[in-house]
Amino acid sequence: MMNNLVVLPLLIPLLAGLIMAMFRKNIPFHRWFSLFSFSLTFAVSLYLIHQVSIGGIQILELGGWPAPFGIVLVVDMLSALLLTTTSFVGIACILFAFKSIGEEREQFYFYPLFQFLITGVNGSFLTGDLFNLFVCFEVMLISSYVLLSLGGTRIQFRETIKYVVINSLSSTLFLVAVAYLYASVGTLNIAHLSIRVAEAGQTGFMTTIAILFLTVFSLKAALFLFFWLPGSYSAAPTAIAAVFGALLTKVGIYAIFRMFYLVFYHQPEITHALMGVMAALTMLLGGIGAVAHWDIRNILAYNVIIGVGFIVSGLAVFTYVALIGVIYYIIHDMVMKALLFLLGGTMIRIVGTSKLKEMSGLIRNHPLLGWLFFIAAFSLAGVPPLSGFIGKILIIQEGLAKGAANAGFYWLAAIGLLSSLMIIYSLMKIFINGFWGETFLTRNMEKGSTKGLLLPCVLLTTVGILWGVGAEIFYPVIEQAAKSMLNPNFYIEAVLREVV
Repeated sequence: MMNNLVVLPLLIPLLAGLIMAMFRKNIPFHRWFSLFSFSLTFAVSLYLIHQVSIGGIQILELGGWPAPFGIVLVVDMLSALLLTTTSFVGIACILFAFKSIGEEREQFYFYPLFQFLITGVNGSFLTGDLFNLFVCFEVMLISSYVLLSLGGTRIQFRETIKYVVINSLSSTLFLVAVAYLYASVGTLNIAHLSIRVAEAGQTGFMTTIAILFLTVFSLKAALFLFFWLPGSYSAAPTAIAAVFGALLTKVGIYAIFRMFYLVFYHQPEITHALMGVMAALTMLLGGIGAVAHWDIRNILAYNVIIGVGFIVSGLAVFTYVALIGVIYYIIHDMVMKALLFLLGGTMIRIVGTSKLKEMSGLIRNHPLLGWLFFIAAFSLAGVPPLSGFIGKILIIQEGLAKGAANAGFYWLAAIGLLSSLMIIYSLMKIFINGFWGETFLTRNMEKGSTKGLLLPCVLLTTVGILWGVGAEIFYPVIEQAAKSMLNPNFYIEAVLREVV
């Protein structure tokens, strides 16, 4: 179904960023126009969920050129849910930035760059072809390069260089993979690729291309190849680190979703088995990093890595129920990771250090902050009835069920359970050392204020609780998203009406 509203989640932040860039010195305008932009995008995304639920997959053929010849934007239920979650996380992070990012960064285009970052994220969720996926990746990454370096500290420059080099390498490999795929099947439209790869057969050279794409998106998502992430995310200011941790790795995961459920799904014994191995190693290594560190920023960064591994483990299981669990969990993870970084950044702002051994007893003066962190920790660990429980239980149950035919899935499920213990241990380490014990700092001795910082945290916590407690309410839309992903024909017929 053609729907002109499909372009708005891409167009609104893009135009907002361009408009704000023309009024560099008007910081109050930047703040409130950013909030308006994300709120409008959020409203449009909610409407798109409604449209998809009643009318099926929504498409927009730019310039009137039909797919696969022209550029097509596609909104199915999965992308609509991710667009909505992205907008909400953007609202929370921009509210937090009002009081925390600092006037110097605001004057150097922080808010326009934030808009361009979200433009790239939303474009990645909307695009229906691989070349424009590459373009949207680059819009997102170029914005993230500048945001990461904004402030000019030595550690920021060091980590930005590493971040730029790794992502430039992955982008180069992306283009190589796209070139080989186009040379093999003659198209880059994702729906058309699904047909052409099925006709050609996914054997030999085609499977090699699939593994190359998996390598590229693994670098983007920090799946196993995550060595660049902890330092980069630890160096960024809190609001920027929160949006990075919540959204950027999810774009890489979304690309894996699309490619390995719509295009390269014919040899799961190779591609999805490799995905499972990478997911298991990611959870284990990320968990070890989270448990070993005593710095809040590093612990939170390694928890991002654990989440990536767990989500991809559900994709590797490759069943309908596991996919429902993955969709539940990825939305939970986007909200809770943003919350976790904002709460951790607030703690650091109060104490003036990120070292756990130099803080204690914060809950006496900041009880709301402490209990919000407690809820976030238990939610990420998958404690019922919080939002992490539904996705975890479905993915682990399906892994155990599939283990009857392949013992490797028993190991994957066991590592998933172990990763939950690592999460709760690492986050409770922050809670016990940071909030419990003797209060070192009086109100007058604190390095910074929490004024204006807890409202976005409360909003994210509320959504996280509702996502868990109200799981049955959201189940129909999650089920629709899973059915669409598991049956490529729904996507193909919506995009290629005339061709099919």
